[in-house]
Amino acid sequence: MQPKAADLQHEAAEAARVLREGGIILYPTDTVWGLGCDATNAAAVERIYRLKRSENKKSMLVLCASADMVVRYVNRAPGIAFEVMEMAASPLTLILPGAVGVAANLIPDEGTLGVRVPDHAFCQQLLRALGRPIVSTSANLSGEETPARLTEVSREIVDGVDYVVNPRFEGKPTRKASGIVAFGEGGEVKVIRE
Repeated sequence: MQPKAADLQHEAAEAARVLREGGIILYPTDTVWGLGCDATNAAAVERIYRLKRSENKKSMLVLCASADMVVRYVNRAPGIAFEVMEMAASPLTLILPGAVGVAANLIPDEGTLGVRVPDHAFCQQLLRALGRPIVSTSANLSGEETPARLTEVSREIVDGVDYVVNPRFEGKPTRKASGIVAFGEGGEVKVIRE
């Protein structure tokens, strides 16, 4: 049974409140279950690294509500990247140059930012409620299997977050990680993961 729009709004508003307060959440995305926080909050980003036992800045991307939101947080992305984003038939993360406005501890040395615009009702509602990008990284300890369902998330992860989104807002995820394509400032394209 599909959740009602009012229930979706309420759940997203509650999760956004936790994010605004510097909390971290366990939530469903268009791909797998993820850990998330306000992408502009360095302390919250650090909490996710500690929870996952990872310091790999290349392992965390951000979800944005739209291409308009993306351009506020990457300032050197080539136009071709946005064409590819619009044409993607399945979840696709773009690695874009010129990361700005997000927590410094999210940005790897090369100054890029992984971004995805999710085709997912809960994520879109949450992004609208927060008004900023949300960190998205798989809800697992570094080196362990990526959980496709909430029931596969380890107790350590569940206990380490401030809020767990109700699984009835899961929708129809792909249950596998997104494709990844990296773009250079000059329009160079490199497929990282199909």
